[in-house]
Amino acid sequence: MIISREPDRLLPFTDAIVAIAVTLLVLPLVDVVPETARRGGDAVDVVTENRPEIVGFLLSFAVIIRLWLAHHRTFQHVRAYSTPLIMWNIGWLLAIIVLPFPTEMVGVYGDDTFTAAFYIGTVLVASACQTALDLVIRRDPRVESEDDPLTPELVTGSAAATLILAVALALALALPALNYWTLLLLFLSPVLERAWLRHHYRRRT
Repeated sequence: MIISREPDRLLPFTDAIVAIAVTLLVLPLVDVVPETARRGGDAVDVVTENRPEIVGFLLSFAVIIRLWLAHHRTFQHVRAYSTPLIMWNIGWLLAIIVLPFPTEMVGVYGDDTFTAAFYIGTVLVASACQTALDLVIRRDPRVESEDDPLTPELVTGSAAATLILAVALALALALPALNYWTLLLLFLSPVLERAWLRHHYRRRT
């Protein structure tokens, strides 16, 4: 089934859910202010006593914004919606909605192995759904824009990020001391992307 983008309801719906998820991230931090005051703490204590929660908020804010930017770039190359596209978008939204949950757990349980795996796994699901969206668009000419098709670089970059997140999750489970530090592997995504593109173009030529 192919659905015209006019009237376009999917993107405003998606953007609204992302905005809600980002807002939910900060709500636990709002709650700690009166709690600290009731214990007799001062304004500085609000920050110093809740550093894990603040770090978790900043990390998840950056993650959600990065995922949203990738999603936004992808849908610039879409001219119509298909059922697979809508379903993978719903999966992507589910991961975004769930992310504030493990974020709160990070603030409470810190370096707990299950919490780290839950957090990284949630980001992995969102990235995998993004990769699936790219592939659906790339492989269906009825969905992909004729004038502005999805570039191989975007698809490869999304797939590289998903692969690296899978490795990060495996390392976090195998070596619990690494936990969230494994997310730094994402900085290798451009390197992996360029290597794959060079290999791909070499095979074509």
